[in-house]
Amino acid sequence: MQIQPRQQLLDVWRATVRLSYPDGAWHFGGRDGANSISDAEQLLCIMAPATEIPLFRLDDPDAANRDVLDALGALGDNIQVPQRLIRTLTEYCNRYTAPDGTPIFAGDTYFLGEGAGNGLSDEQRSLDVVDSFSISVTLMLAIAGFTRVFRQVVTRTRLLEEIDALEIMAGKRLTAAMVGLLRSFAVNVFSAEDKFGQELVRMVNQERRPSRVVVEELREALREINARLRDDVTIGSGAAESGELDLPNRLFECGWSWGIVTDAPEIETSDVGRQLNGVAQNAPYLYFTTVALDAIQALSSERTRLLGLLDEAQSKLAQALQLRFELTRSYWATIATYGSGRWPLEDLPWRTTDGIENDYFTLLVTGMVMQNMVANRASNADMSRVASVLEEVANRSRITRRSSKLEAALDVHHPGLRFPLEGSEDAGGPRLAWTVADISPLLLKRTLSLAGLLSEGTSRSLLLDLSDEMWNHLASRALSDGLPGGLWDQPTGVFPQLDVKYTEASWYYTKRVVDCLVTAAQFINEPPLRSDLLAQIAADLLNEAEHLYDRELLNNSTDSGRSLAEQLKQIGVDLNRARAVRRERPGVAVAVTEEVLRKLDRLSAARRATTGTV
Repeated sequence: MQIQPRQQLLDVWRATVRLSYPDGAWHFGGRDGANSISDAEQLLCIMAPATEIPLFRLDDPDAANRDVLDALGALGDNIQVPQRLIRTLTEYCNRYTAPDGTPIFAGDTYFLGEGAGNGLSDEQRSLDVVDSFSISVTLMLAIAGFTRVFRQVVTRTRLLEEIDALEIMAGKRLTAAMVGLLRSFAVNVFSAEDKFGQELVRMVNQERRPSRVVVEELREALREINARLRDDVTIGSGAAESGELDLPNRLFECGWSWGIVTDAPEIETSDVGRQLNGVAQNAPYLYFTTVALDAIQALSSERTRLLGLLDEAQSKLAQALQLRFELTRSYWATIATYGSGRWPLEDLPWRTTDGIENDYFTLLVTGMVMQNMVANRASNADMSRVASVLEEVANRSRITRRSSKLEAALDVHHPGLRFPLEGSEDAGGPRLAWTVADISPLLLKRTLSLAGLLSEGTSRSLLLDLSDEMWNHLASRALSDGLPGGLWDQPTGVFPQLDVKYTEASWYYTKRVVDCLVTAAQFINEPPLRSDLLAQIAADLLNEAEHLYDRELLNNSTDSGRSLAEQLKQIGVDLNRARAVRRERPGVAVAVTEEVLRKLDRLSAARRATTGTV
């Protein structure tokens, strides 16, 4: 792999603290201004590696690596770095808490008005958005894990009080974010004959069979998901629509809307402040569904369970979210892989039920298919089909294919894909829009994740080659001048025909590149693929080497000399080493055993020359 996550993450850390902590105080805000999402993205550029990669941990000052501390040198030494992070994280929590104690999850400067020159009202800027709920879950879990370990080495009373205060605020914000996700879940039920139904049937009907037959088969394929939506979704939004699911000729889609849906009921839980009324359309958006699923995965991760990061009330909310996670993942995987021939996922670009099609949507659905494949232990053949989709998206979006002119394929990179937020106009003002431009880092992350799932060497190697091309693309988009140098994003680095030149860092984009590097580090830390062929070769070589070794021990005299005894002793050590790693790393076992055989052959040749035997 050309990606070297350790060095590249250290470079990102240096640039982040150089830009964010220039004068002894942390400065929030970037290219898109300060808001609850961008500021969390800025912090996660440091906190994500620090809590997800053991080599980057900062919660134990005595165990921190020297190069890691050097990269954060502007924050101080191994004692000062965690203390200043505690205070900066506390500042974030205070910054996005209302005077009455209610956590704030507003989209603010990330919201855009649909159409040119449309001013947004203050009420619209303050609307809660699923992106903020999701990234708050990720950041608050990182804070909880960080403080849980750090407090064990803290003895100063004042610092312990600061940690206690941060944990209380982070816990409240985490609970509020989980409540927000439960109130943003959407189930959109529609007739198979209306516009939504026709679009869905058109997408899944790759074999061009009669629509009536496809609808009946699709309803049967979704029967279990349908039943669980009716019977098990009892709190939060999405429950009110369950009565319509039983009606004949009805289809549905589920996932997360862009914010709290209209008429979403309040949820009884510990104090999270005011639960605001929603205005979001009761229909899923692929982008917000994907970011919500990523956050919910973090709630059920091994790290969250081992450190016991959730209290009793949060665990109950997490169970309700996990149910929605499983239903949503299964729903979209069923739709995307429906039929016995070509999958709908393979019919690029993906087309949503409201008639919008884009390769970015294909990538979003691919992520949910991969999550379902992990749960169901899919075959290498099915995962290779997904790999082909990722490769095609990379080509079509001009990440791995050269683009020498202005073309529509570049719009997904700059200015990005913009889609309307239905219902936002009810808060007073123009309809809001949301822009996404992260297809490149998201595609790299998906590619690395899929490579980690494959157990077939050739397909995995092809994906790793593809990831190298994607990384070269991303590396060329890093800013190169001034304080933001080494951060992202400068799209003209790979698309010089674009009429844009940025001088400020985008935390939105940089955080997603950091996610790629964290995924790469986790991939590298996994054991290498085990080859059955190499394992058999290693076993055969070991059998021969051990036999020849025993014969050398038998045929050499005990007074043959110290040098020969030491050689035989070392050969025995090497054989033990090869035997120990044969199952996990057969390639290493082959290499060690081949060297042992060479040494034994030299000893045998020397003995024959001395004794005159053949």
